[in-house]
Formats: sequence, C-alpha cells, structure tokens
Amino acid sequence: MAHKLFIGGLSFSTSSERLREVFAQAGGVESAAVVTDRDTGRSRGFGFVEMATAEEAEAAVKKFNGQEVDGRTLKVEVANSAGSGGGRSGGSGGRRW
Repeated sequence: MAHKLFIGGLSFSTSSERLREVFAQAGGVESAAVVTDRDTGRSRGFGFVEMATAEEAEAAVKKFNGQEVDGRTLKVEVANSAGSGGGRSGGSGGRRW
C-alpha cells in the first residue's frame, strides 16, 4: 500500500515529473502529482506524492519538510486519508453544507 504525502509551498514552475525526481531521493515513488487549476491549467502550489512504504514516507517528511525546492520552502506532511474526517474546517460542530 502506498503512503500519501501532502506537499505544500510548491513553486508554480514545479512539474509533477520534477516532484517525482526530488522525492525519489527519499525512496520509491509510486506517484507524484502537482494539483492544477482546472480552468487555467496553472499549478495551485501544492501536490501529492505516494511513497512505496511507510518508512520511505517518513524519511521524505524528515528530509524535505522545510527544505527549499525551486526557490520555495516546502511543507511536507502525511496526507489525511479520505475517511479520517478532520480536514481544515477549523472548528468543532457546526453545519456542513
């Protein structure tokens, strides 16, 4: 099972292939994708990388979180799984639309 990482703070010039090359330094990369705006095709400044093992994912977080890549400082953390809840809503309770 692949272990997904959230990568924030990407340069708008960083490609998915460049992301793969960088994170391959920490281990096996299953996939790498820079998230783009669906209307303009321009990078939204973040992406996701799936590492082959939990150990490689942890190594990638330690190696790249706070490091500069393509002129920008990265924020690297383990991505929340889709069913884990949480998210960035910033509060407890409340109504979800």
